[in-house]
Amino acid sequence: MYVINVVNMWELFFDALFDTLKMVPLLLVIYIGIELVEYWYGNDLKEKIQKIGTAGPLVGATVGSLPQCGFSVMATALYTQRLITIGTLLAVYLATSDEAIPIILSQPDKAGILLPLILTKILIAIVAGYVIDWVFRKKNKKILAHINDYSHGVDDSHHHHELVVEEQACCGHCPNTSAKKFNPKEIFFHPIIHTVKIFIYILSISLVLNILIFYFGQEVFNKFLLSHSILQPFIAALIGLIPNCAASVAITQLYLSGAITYGSVVAGLCASGGLGLLVLAREEKNTRDVWTVVGLLFGISVAAGLVIQFLT
Repeated sequence: MYVINVVNMWELFFDALFDTLKMVPLLLVIYIGIELVEYWYGNDLKEKIQKIGTAGPLVGATVGSLPQCGFSVMATALYTQRLITIGTLLAVYLATSDEAIPIILSQPDKAGILLPLILTKILIAIVAGYVIDWVFRKKNKKILAHINDYSHGVDDSHHHHELVVEEQACCGHCPNTSAKKFNPKEIFFHPIIHTVKIFIYILSISLVLNILIFYFGQEVFNKFLLSHSILQPFIAALIGLIPNCAASVAITQLYLSGAITYGSVVAGLCASGGLGLLVLAREEKNTRDVWTVVGLLFGISVAAGLVIQFLT
């Protein structure tokens, strides 16, 4: 039986607190930068995605790799209105890393792993997106015809695509920038709120990891996480499916601490579609489509993770 010593608990807490506080300034700067990019280019990216047609997986994977949770929400809204194909939607989901990129960037000594991780996920997203679109090519014909009509301004007058990005992303934030003027308060307020939120997530996860490792030992902890097991990518992908940015925070922190393999972090982050999955479940009228997307996302993520784990 393990007895928790109060002094040790405080030491573990302060270790986690100080390590997390070091990340806050860089996290805030990164989130402000992301907000500005979204403000300047969000609408243009939305227009390009919803009119791109057969090149959707390539563009979707590229846009999805940008560290902004609003893109998965936007892509989901576009899919529910049949303005992008299922391959494009999955490419966005698979390329999305949610909070992983800001967290890694906030730790300069870990920055070397970032580019390989992004490129790996983009490659998986592009290949999977085009394969899925080929598999669903008959179903996509109608969608591509709809996209063509929309891009030429001859779409059905009953389609209200102007509402396509009214869905809220994290912290009540809406990715639609078409109607807002530059407002310093909004540009800086959301990054501050988001930084506080991620700080709490990182602190909580780091504290839990510290406690588990301290009281049970690294070896027992690794066994608990199925270290080097073929099952670890499955578990990581299941965690990634949780529609909350805390999932990508947990997966990233576990990888940075050496608790999970590279294949597992790829599986977990590929499956991490964020709040986009919640929007899909709420807005998609065809329940079978929802389960098809979730099943493909999980299956592709696990398969990619297993291949990488085998090769490395």
